[in-house]
Amino acid sequence: MEEKVAYITGGTKGIGFGIAEVLLKNGIHVAISGRKREDAEEAAKALSDDDSRVLGISSDVKNMEDEKKAVAEIIKKFGRLDYVIANAGLGIFKPVDELSAEDWNAMIDTNLTGLFYTLKASVEELKKTEGYFITISSLAGTNFFEKGSGYNASKFGAVGFTQAAMVDLRKYGIKVSTIMPGSVSTYFNGNKPSENDAWKIQPEDIGEVRAAKPVDALRVVPDGHRVAVDAREGLDEPGLRGVGVLVFVHQHVPDAARHRLLHVRMLVK
Repeated sequence: MEEKVAYITGGTKGIGFGIAEVLLKNGIHVAISGRKREDAEEAAKALSDDDSRVLGISSDVKNMEDEKKAVAEIIKKFGRLDYVIANAGLGIFKPVDELSAEDWNAMIDTNLTGLFYTLKASVEELKKTEGYFITISSLAGTNFFEKGSGYNASKFGAVGFTQAAMVDLRKYGIKVSTIMPGSVSTYFNGNKPSENDAWKIQPEDIGEVRAAKPVDALRVVPDGHRVAVDAREGLDEPGLRGVGVLVFVHQHVPDAARHRLLHVRMLVK
């Protein structure tokens, strides 16, 4: 049996790197991309000393040809593609009257158009494996906030894009879903993670959710599309298939006496 392969855009640090770590621990080969090849290769080495299991790729999701080349490189090395995690993102937070056209375009091109380019580059390979296409969106995709006009627009669009793609691609056996984190302890938007971030979702938490099979990770409530679960309990209630489910994952961490809130939209197979 061939080992499965995942491609993670923006995988050199933060959420993408955390997902890559968890997938590797679960026996999945991982390709990560970043705009600079040296950063991607360095991150790949940090993930594993076994270069037969990891691949660092230079790709800018704002460029369709870059994404096509990235997928071709993955197929050349691993021979297949089972999971695509479209994680690359950008946030610029200013009042709308101060937001420049360059700021706006940078966020839309990365956070929204980049999803389309990544999907277009990978969809034919995912058809072969009946794989998964997962977007990393944000709570900003369902909730607006001050100074978030451009970021909100890109993330609301990302959620809508993912939902529509789910309907379009299910006939091929492709599972499409989006993970919607809240505050995550990463270097996003110039932030430097610190001990003060202990209350935040950690990058590997999102990886843990992604690593679980949807039918193993979710308890499905047949009379509604919104359910509350602890994603690490491995709960399963069969019966709801081919439905997009909004999941509120409420994690209690006893040693820090804190709670983490993570929103996940998943396709239940």
